[in-house]
Amino acid sequence: MGKKETNYFQNNFGINVFNDKEKRKYLSIEAYNALNEATKERKELDPSFADDVAKGLLNWALDKGATHYTHWFQPLNGLTAEKHDAFIGKPDEEGKISFDFTGKELIKGEPDASSFPSGGLRATFEARGYTVWDATSPAFVLDDEYGAILYIPTAFCSYNGEALDDKTPLLRSEDYLNESVLKLLHLLGYNDVKHVYSYAGAEQEYFLIESQDYLKRKDIVYTGRTLFGASSPKGQELDDHYFGPIREKISSFMQEVNDALWKLGIPAKTEHNEVAPSQHELACIYAPSSLSCDQNQLVMRLLKRIAKHHGMICLLAEKPFEGINGSGKHNNWSVGTDTGINLFSPGKDKKSNLRFLIFLSSILRGVDMHADLLRESVASYGNDFRLGANEAPPAILSIYLGKTLTSLIEEVLNNDLKTSENIKSFINGSKTLPSFPKDDMDRNRTSPFAFTGNRFEFRMVGSEQNIAEPNTFLNVVLSEGLNELSAILEKSVDKEQASLEWIKKTIKEHKRIVFNGDGYSKQWEEEASKRGLMNLRTTPEAIKAYIRKENFDMLIRSGVFKEKEILSRVNIKYQDYHNKAIIEAKTMSRMAHKLFLPCIHNALNNILEEEKEMGSSFLPISKTKEKLIDVLNCSFLALEKLDSLIKEDSQINVEEEKAFFASTKLKKAMEELRAPIDEAELLVPKSLWPVPTYGDILFHI
Repeated sequence: MGKKETNYFQNNFGINVFNDKEKRKYLSIEAYNALNEATKERKELDPSFADDVAKGLLNWALDKGATHYTHWFQPLNGLTAEKHDAFIGKPDEEGKISFDFTGKELIKGEPDASSFPSGGLRATFEARGYTVWDATSPAFVLDDEYGAILYIPTAFCSYNGEALDDKTPLLRSEDYLNESVLKLLHLLGYNDVKHVYSYAGAEQEYFLIESQDYLKRKDIVYTGRTLFGASSPKGQELDDHYFGPIREKISSFMQEVNDALWKLGIPAKTEHNEVAPSQHELACIYAPSSLSCDQNQLVMRLLKRIAKHHGMICLLAEKPFEGINGSGKHNNWSVGTDTGINLFSPGKDKKSNLRFLIFLSSILRGVDMHADLLRESVASYGNDFRLGANEAPPAILSIYLGKTLTSLIEEVLNNDLKTSENIKSFINGSKTLPSFPKDDMDRNRTSPFAFTGNRFEFRMVGSEQNIAEPNTFLNVVLSEGLNELSAILEKSVDKEQASLEWIKKTIKEHKRIVFNGDGYSKQWEEEASKRGLMNLRTTPEAIKAYIRKENFDMLIRSGVFKEKEILSRVNIKYQDYHNKAIIEAKTMSRMAHKLFLPCIHNALNNILEEEKEMGSSFLPISKTKEKLIDVLNCSFLALEKLDSLIKEDSQINVEEEKAFFASTKLKKAMEELRAPIDEAELLVPKSLWPVPTYGDILFHI
């Protein structure tokens, strides 16, 4: 990178964000201090400064070319939502307009809440909902060739104050975590700590395909993934795509994505080819969880938008193609203090090691006691096709600690606590290569929840999912264990000894959750069953975790959810699962009726014509004819069955029943229809096949 490019990068990073530099420029010192105080202390902005802040934000946005603003929020459909309002006031007597944006408009909006998922919290005729400014996430301007819009990150709630979004529970969980950790740290003597944050960093996987192929595949258009398709002769067996040279067209796309993200202050860090052909990954530097959640939503949006600039479509579905790896989103999660302590970083002295073991023990406890809730947080219709498929972690929650940490907790159980000062070893290269320190542990890509040095990597999250819920539950389950210890320490004179006793007791009770082996193996599935660990294979099974008493009580007790909010989310999740399944079923039926069966008919007619000319004794013709007749019959019978089940589904009225019907009968019928049609693809001449094949889609960018 030359000097010109370096200066461009430095001068343009964060230019579309209302950051500290811009606040100082556009706000009075009083408004600046009030906003900073509200942001840092996570409290409501003093209303007396709302108009001043709004005026400064308006002037900044106008200077950036913005004409409209929007309250940007995350409703319970996995997407983001926005309504654009112009910065104009009422025209005066001469017909002239002035720019107008008040403190009231900044702090609160009122979108129609009736058309967003509410799970029964709101009736269709009860339309009022509120968006409320989240000052912890900075406002930003998003621009394109059509103009610029000021985006104000907000939470979304009903008229009665119930959360109707993914973000509000995350913000509540951050508050709960802060209170719980501060209480414990102060009991342990860390009185200089004033605030605690959870951090997250998402590794976003995605596929890129040509726009022309996308438009010819109605299954991808309607559902985001292929519902039919025989495997191409070459897949990912040669391991030649992972970390391979990035093709010029993809590199150009990535460069534009980086530029857009950097302007928004999003530190896009790592990009590379992933395992499957046409699959890639983008990872950003971690940030406080709620901010990271917003940033990941923008990453997904910009990946999809910018792909179109390059004649491509970005697929975020967890399993777009059968037979090759699907896409996930590793969620790197940690907890740290305002004094710079990473609470999941192993210590080098007795005091810091004790602190580390407390937090390690608490997360062991939390994951073990609430494994089903964490499984639920990553459950979705699309992710069910990926989890446990020898390409992603299994549906069984376990924790990977590695050899060193596993030995450490065994030492604790044997009353032999040591520091971590001398645990590093070195790997020697050749004479021309330097020696380098060996990490304390290997990596285990089959583990759903792995410790990676100073954080945990939650690897079950699906590529299309909002990371808010997984981080919400991680914050809560960690806090619960810390609160248990705090209650003990408040009554203890020797807090170190009391802590050690609690650590030992907690590890002993919950070490069954630790597994360092091959999570893909059948042996682990059997061993997990013996340990009493849950294996919730489908989303409808996992959704029930919300209302298991231990989970339900914890979520209410923490203040992260109200009872009505939990029950509404259960209904929404059942409904979402069913809706996606029935859309896929109807799409498969339509494609089979309109495309594939007529295509197989045509191919069979051509064979019959050839048979008339060459005779039925010609083996290639007779064999092909037999196979085509067989797949046509199988396809027809499978299609009849699927159509019948689609009609049966319409008669079910209870959301939970509809979801379980979809996960069992409907999905099985879809598999039965796909099998003969995929077989037919290998028999029918390419000139007759009505859609681009896997080979066409995956290997021609």
